[in-house]
Amino acid sequence: MTEGRTRVDFNAPTSLVDRADGAAELLDVSRTQLLVEALEDRLADLAGDEQFRHRLAEAYYDGRVDYDTVEDILGTEEAMGLQVLRASLDRDPPVPRLDEVPTDEEFYDGPVPEWAPDDER
Repeated sequence: MTEGRTRVDFNAPTSLVDRADGAAELLDVSRTQLLVEALEDRLADLAGDEQFRHRLAEAYYDGRVDYDTVEDILGTEEAMGLQVLRASLDRDPPVPRLDEVPTDEEFYDGPVPEWAPDDER
């Protein structure tokens, strides 16, 4: 499956464009490829930055950012975690609660072996 493309037009300082063109020429890539790779790297850095992640979570909880945006930046697993936490904020009490705790066998779908130190086996 190929990803769609979007044309982006923006203004940048001439000196920055000149530097990008010089780097692209040395790397034997297009300016576009260089800029796309730089943007991908920056977004990956942001996704790993705790302060940014906190701001993204707050924006999601406040409704300023939608689920798809969170998923695009952090990935499905973490986006789903934020989705569960967001849903719990609307509950009364705002903490997920189990009315009935399942047994180990129900939770783990079968018997659970008990751990014993190696010297007791």
